[in-house]
Amino acid sequence: MTDRRLFISAVAGGLLAAARVARAQQPAMPVIGFVRSSSIETVGFLVTAFRQGLKETGYVEGQNVAIEFRSADDHYERLPAIVDELIRRPAAVIVANSTAAQFAKTLTTTIPIVFATGGDPVRDGLIVSFNRPGANVTGVSFLGSNLGGKKLELIRSLVPKARTIAVLENPDSPISQAERMDVLTAARAVGQRVIVLKARTEQDFDSAFTTLVHERAGALLVTGDALFNSRRDRLVALAARHAVPTIHTEKPFVEAGGLMSYGASLADAYRQVGVYTGRILKGEKPADLPVVQPTKFDLVINLKTAKVLGLTIPPSVLTRTDEILQ
Repeated sequence: MTDRRLFISAVAGGLLAAARVARAQQPAMPVIGFVRSSSIETVGFLVTAFRQGLKETGYVEGQNVAIEFRSADDHYERLPAIVDELIRRPAAVIVANSTAAQFAKTLTTTIPIVFATGGDPVRDGLIVSFNRPGANVTGVSFLGSNLGGKKLELIRSLVPKARTIAVLENPDSPISQAERMDVLTAARAVGQRVIVLKARTEQDFDSAFTTLVHERAGALLVTGDALFNSRRDRLVALAARHAVPTIHTEKPFVEAGGLMSYGASLADAYRQVGVYTGRILKGEKPADLPVVQPTKFDLVINLKTAKVLGLTIPPSVLTRTDEILQ
């Protein structure tokens, strides 16, 4: 009996030791580095959409994947150190907005990078082509920089008598610059006077609006940029204070009180980024994943804001509107 007990104890001890070894040998939970050049705190809806995309591929934060959030808070010079830290961690995938992705690409050729950009990723040097991005980079382009002419047309429909229209640009952002050039080209074609306001940081917003008032601009076109997205409440408040009609690329501006927006869904873009991140974690290569482009652009109007500004939405615009916020 004693020998039998000793045998059982030995077997049990061996199984327990084997279980400890097995647990020790289990791979660590993969880490995703989620990096933005601007604030993350004010774009929670994008994080939610990203998590949803991950979930669609079977990954849930805290269960089988970890997410490390990093932000340069509009100080681009911080990005190299932020990305380098994630590389050394090491992150299994780096998710980044356009500016952060460009820094990441220069620092690693092995860790997969999944970007979300409003610009042209080929023009900006992130990929070789949309269908075969090549190397370790792929992602989603919501093409905001190509919508400047369309946004100008829409805002002019609401303020046809505006002699001057202002364009807010971040001169440090290639995407914002590209949209500004698109606006200027469209403005020359129709003889519309346009002034360009520049803002590199939130501290520049007040002086930009001071210039807008001095030039008697009848409307403001805000280009797509991470800085403006993360500070949308401040921009909307300034526009309301100066009673200036605005058009944006993203719907959240209109939900915050801006007049109108025209563009693809940012939330859907980040959901797709989550899907691609999950697929890469499962073994697919970024080079084999075509860059996703939007197939639908939505026009959203805040009717309450229009009434406060004393504007009547023309029937020609209403019939094209995808969503009206009361």
